[in-house]
Amino acid sequence: MHGKSPIPYKLDKRRFQGLIALVVLGIVSAMPWPWFGPIATATASQFSISVIQVNWLGNIVALVYLPVSLTIPMFISRFGIRRVAHFGVLMMIIGAWLRFAATAIYLPPSGAYLLLFLGQLIAGVVQPIYQVIGPLYSERWFNLEGRTTATMLIGIANPVGGGLSQLLSPLVGTPKRSLLVLAIISTVASPATLLIGERPTIPPTYSGSKPSESISSLIRAMLGMKCSKRACMSPRERLDFALIVVLFGVLVGATTGFSILSAQYLEPAGYSDNIVGFMGATLLLAGIVGAIVTAPLFDRYFTHHYGITIKVLVPLVSVGWLSLVWAIRPDNAGALFVIFAVIGAGSVIMLPIGLELGCELTRNADGSAAVLWCSGNLFGVIMILAEGALRGGEDANPPYDMRKGIILQGALVAGFGVTVFGLRAQQTRRQIDKDMQADGENVVDVKCTDEAEGEL
Repeated sequence: MHGKSPIPYKLDKRRFQGLIALVVLGIVSAMPWPWFGPIATATASQFSISVIQVNWLGNIVALVYLPVSLTIPMFISRFGIRRVAHFGVLMMIIGAWLRFAATAIYLPPSGAYLLLFLGQLIAGVVQPIYQVIGPLYSERWFNLEGRTTATMLIGIANPVGGGLSQLLSPLVGTPKRSLLVLAIISTVASPATLLIGERPTIPPTYSGSKPSESISSLIRAMLGMKCSKRACMSPRERLDFALIVVLFGVLVGATTGFSILSAQYLEPAGYSDNIVGFMGATLLLAGIVGAIVTAPLFDRYFTHHYGITIKVLVPLVSVGWLSLVWAIRPDNAGALFVIFAVIGAGSVIMLPIGLELGCELTRNADGSAAVLWCSGNLFGVIMILAEGALRGGEDANPPYDMRKGIILQGALVAGFGVTVFGLRAQQTRRQIDKDMQADGENVVDVKCTDEAEGEL
């Protein structure tokens, strides 16, 4: 043999069980970050801490997330998807019960806060695992007709978790009781990790047959340095990926910033914890519906329309965030629900498109996902800290309002959103896969297939 063999590409039926597991774990791992957002005031009161300290229960998740997300591709390369997923579940359970341990009545406020902080710190390790794995799992297990949908389902698991978090945390009772509920949910979901497979015996596409590129190869490619042929990026691809990183970061950062600060946005205008939770859930659940409807269409019918879709949705979402400057006022709940639905639908529809475009431009599924999610959390931290610093004082009208912070967020989203018109969004990976399917009777490298089988 001469290094190649006519092995047909094939879809493995086991792909769905791993997909379901990653969705479940993605949802649950996302819940701790915004959990305290709608109940910030109540949490500060029950644990005898300040609202700023409560904000840091969200900030620490994002800060830990930043370095961890960039190391996950390295650990996946060394240990594989399954072992990294198992480690994530172990840490998720430890973090959940540490947070609940903080509710012990004999603990002083400083001791309780320390346990809450440690539990949230561990959540910052867990959350990026299932987000970074998503695009790589889609590439390894799904073909061109299902890859975007799979990425969408895993990708929206994070905002689904955020939406459920904002809905549940104010509804289940006191903050202390809510932490027990979160610990039980985390424990019950953990066995799902046993359903995740490493890779199929026969790959679904040419890209799915190839070993993962390293995060360092992506960095070299972005800097125009020497790298493997598959990892190399043209100057235009480097520019496009840079634009995607910024746009993804700003839009994800705005949504997560709102998740953490939602009560501080809306309570000064007279909205209750429950209404705040419903508004946050509306933003994210509207997006889920939009993504579920549109992702299969992008897989099968609008496969080359990523660019134009983003150029329509980014301005729409930018206007939505900017409109909050005038819309957040007393007795305006109806308009706010509509605005949050529009923001959510546009943002979450773009989520899988952004992740898939990252893979298309870099040919590095987990590396590009790590960079994109890291960008989203970096912008989230910046927005949360900046907007918290701009919070009005007791003498503001209304007291402790977030108007200046809302203006800042709207201006950032709109300002960076303009860059979308410089995006070309060429889908290079998809074209390579289509060419390989049409050429040589579906020829793939025997070496790569043998390596894949050795990892099972």
